[in-house]
Amino acid sequence: MSEPVEPAKRYLIRTFGCQMNEHDSERIAGLFEADGMVAATDVEDADVVVLNTCCIRENADNKLYGTLGHLKSVKDRRPGMELVVSGCLAQKDQDGIRERAPYVDLVFGTHNVHQATELLHRSRTEGPLTSILTETVAADHELFPSAMPAHREHGHTAWVTIQIGCDNSCAFCIVPAVRGAEISRPFDRLVHEVAELAGAGVTEVTLLGQNVNSYGRDLTLAARQAGDDVRVRPLFADLLREVGAVDGIRRVRYTSPHPKDLRPETIAAMAETPAVCEHLHLPVQSGSDRVLAAMHRGYTAERYLEKLAAARAEIADLAVTTDIIVGFPGETDDDFERTLELAAAAEYDSAYTFIYSPRTGTEAAEMVDQFVPADVIAERFERLKVVLERSALAKHRGRIGRVEEVVVEGLSRKDQALTTGRTRQNKLVHFASADPLRVGTFAEVEVTDAAPHFLRGRLVEVTAAPRHRTRIPVAAG
Repeated sequence: MSEPVEPAKRYLIRTFGCQMNEHDSERIAGLFEADGMVAATDVEDADVVVLNTCCIRENADNKLYGTLGHLKSVKDRRPGMELVVSGCLAQKDQDGIRERAPYVDLVFGTHNVHQATELLHRSRTEGPLTSILTETVAADHELFPSAMPAHREHGHTAWVTIQIGCDNSCAFCIVPAVRGAEISRPFDRLVHEVAELAGAGVTEVTLLGQNVNSYGRDLTLAARQAGDDVRVRPLFADLLREVGAVDGIRRVRYTSPHPKDLRPETIAAMAETPAVCEHLHLPVQSGSDRVLAAMHRGYTAERYLEKLAAARAEIADLAVTTDIIVGFPGETDDDFERTLELAAAAEYDSAYTFIYSPRTGTEAAEMVDQFVPADVIAERFERLKVVLERSALAKHRGRIGRVEEVVVEGLSRKDQALTTGRTRQNKLVHFASADPLRVGTFAEVEVTDAAPHFLRGRLVEVTAAPRHRTRIPVAAG
C-alpha cells in the first residue's frame, strides 16, 4: 500500500513598503512554489506567513510588531503555523525581531532572499533561526531578485531589478545600511530577461533600483579598471532604449531616480523611445537649499527646477511626481516657505509627502536638538497638501475631453461597478464597462471628470486583449 501523500503547505506573503519589497515578495513566492508550496488567500489557511518588511519610516516598526501581535493569537490557536520576517526591517533589527517576538520562526534580510526555502527548512529542524548576510556579492548574480523564479500578481506587468544598493549618503535614509552598495546587473542579461517576459505575455515592465539613473556606472568602472578603453559613465539611457525596443513591450517605467543623476541622455532616451512612458518621478525632498545641503542631496532648488524644465521641454505630455519630507531636523519657517514655492513652481501631477521619521543609524536621527515640534510639522503638512492638490487638480482638469490609452488593472476598490485603468502618465482612470474587462486589456477612454488623485472617463473602445496567462497572486499589506 502506498504512503499517504501529505498536502502541500500553503503560504501567505504580506508586503510592506516599496516596489523593491514587492518584487522581493514575488521572488519569495516563486521560490516557495518551486518547493511545492501553494498560495493561501487568508492567514487562517496559511501554514507559512511571511511579513516582508520596510524600515524607511518609524510607523513601519509599529506596523510590523502590531501585525506580529495579531498573528501570535493565530499561532496560539494553530501552533504548526510558521512565522517569517524578511526584508529591510529584518536586515536592520536582526536578532531584535525575535527578542521582541520570540514566537517568530525565521528572520532573514535583504541579501539572502535567494535562501528563503533553504532557511525555512533549516528552521524546521534546527529551531528558530535568524540569518542576516552583511552584503551581496556582485559576482553571485543568482542573488539578484530578478534572477530567481517569480509569481506575479498580474501577468501583464513585471518588475525588473536592474540594480541593488545605493552609494548616496542622504542624511535621512536607512537604505544604504540595509541594501548595501550599488551593484548593477549585466546589461545583456537584463535585456534578455525583458525579452523572456515579453515572450510570456508581459507588455509593461518597471525597471527597479534605489538610484536607477546611476545604473551601469559600476560596470563601466570595472571594465575600465580591467583595461578596457571605455568611459566611466552610467548606462541607464542605453538600457531604456534597448528595453523599449524589445518586441511586445508596450510600456517601460522606472523608479526611483535621483535628481542629481538625471542626465540629458536619459531625457533624450525617454523622448525618443516610444515604449518609455511619459512619467517622471523625481524626488525633490525639500525646496530649501539649506535643508537640501543638510540632507546631502547634491543639488539646489534652482538646479532641480532646471532639470525639470529640460525634461518637460523635450518629453511631450510629461507627468511629473515627487517625494517631499516635511519637518527634517532644523527646518525653519523660511525653509518650509521655500518648499511651498518650489512645489507651486513645479506644478506636480502628484506627490508623496512624508513627515520626517528618525531612523536609527542615519545622520539625521542624531540631530535630536533640531527636531521640529509635531504640531508645527502637522500645520506645515496641511499647507503643503493644499498647494500640491491644487496643482494636481489643475493638471487633471486639463485632461478632460482627451482620449487616453489605459491598461485595465481590475475593478475599482471603492466602487465595484467601475473598472480602473492606468494611463501612460501613471494616472488612474475609473470608467464603466458593459462587459468585464480582463486585467491587462488595453482600452481607449475619454476623460470626463477629474479629482486630485484620479480621473473619471467613458470607455471608447477596447484596443488589445491581454496576452499573459493568469498568475498566482501575492498578497500585499
